[in-house]
Amino acid sequence: QVQLVESGGGLVQPGESLRLSCAASGRIYSIDAMGWYRQAPGKQRDLVAAITSGGSTNYADSVKGRFTISRDNAKNTVYLQMNSLKPEDTAVYYCNADVWGTTFRSNYWGQGTQVTVSS
Repeated sequence: QVQLVESGGGLVQPGESLRLSCAASGRIYSIDAMGWYRQAPGKQRDLVAAITSGGSTNYADSVKGRFTISRDNAKNTVYLQMNSLKPEDTAVYYCNADVWGTTFRSNYWGQGTQVTVSS
């Protein structure tokens, strides 16, 4: 099977930065799109940023210009650099990946990592 392991969350003050990482491991032939989603208390889970295997990116309007998604295909790892953090960025951030095995593609979620932005 495939596991997505996240790290980098924590508590920061407004205006500060965090860098999240998510490493995929297991039975992986290749990975197509990878992305980051977030879910605040009482809210639904929404897309933050996504990146294809070729490096094409897509961002939610609320994070454009502040967040940057990137990936290292050799390490099966995706990153989310979060700058100029705001209190409204507070949420559990989840990694997501479309992973190819031998003959078919499956979608996987990480366990989530808490990001709290507060004074």
